[in-house]
Amino acid sequence: MTLPILYQDEHLVAVNKPANMLVHRGEKLSHGRTFVLQTMRDQLGQHIYPVHRLDKATSGVILLAKSSQAASDTIKAWHRVEKRYLAVVRGYAPAQAEVDLPLAAPRDRSNPNWQPGPESPALTLVRSLAQIELQVEIDKYPTSRYSMVECFPKTGRKHQLRRHLRHLGHPILCDTRYGKNRHYHYFRDELGIDRMLLHAHKISFTPAGANAPITVTAPLDDTFSNLCQRFNWLEQI
Repeated sequence: MTLPILYQDEHLVAVNKPANMLVHRGEKLSHGRTFVLQTMRDQLGQHIYPVHRLDKATSGVILLAKSSQAASDTIKAWHRVEKRYLAVVRGYAPAQAEVDLPLAAPRDRSNPNWQPGPESPALTLVRSLAQIELQVEIDKYPTSRYSMVECFPKTGRKHQLRRHLRHLGHPILCDTRYGKNRHYHYFRDELGIDRMLLHAHKISFTPAGANAPITVTAPLDDTFSNLCQRFNWLEQI
């Protein structure tokens, strides 16, 4: 297996992570799976170090380092990196929204002794790109409404976008933890959607020694792009 390389220099490499692929072996439920770090180690023939992470269910651009020093330097400057995500959510999302909701670490459902920790500041900017109403009764309404949104996280808490969009009243489609399974079942069974509809579309950062930032864009996979084509949303991305 190889991963599409979106950007590469002496210190960093950015790849397009598929949905439902773990970043590294240390994550739970990892037995028998493939991993971004190990795949890129084999692909490039050298050790690779994580700079940030994406949830297993999230696709899109992920930045990796070719040395521990490069990883450390990039992590220190991570607050200056601009990130744009695309998501398909339930309902008609507002034209613009700012979700300023502190978050604690999400509940560890495999640990019966889990206790909530302290909350940390978390901020996400959301903008609606497109909307659609399907003549399908899934819940208690005769039709079902959905939106394509772009999200700009200004902090990096675990499951931040998933939790903030749920708080906004527009959970991400096919998010089996924070969404509603009736909608997931419809999209899976009727439209062939087998993944959470959240994609890390772009990151902008300034590589070491560069005078200007660069932007790395991760194309949508076939499942996500086919849905956007079906809904006539491709021009809004």
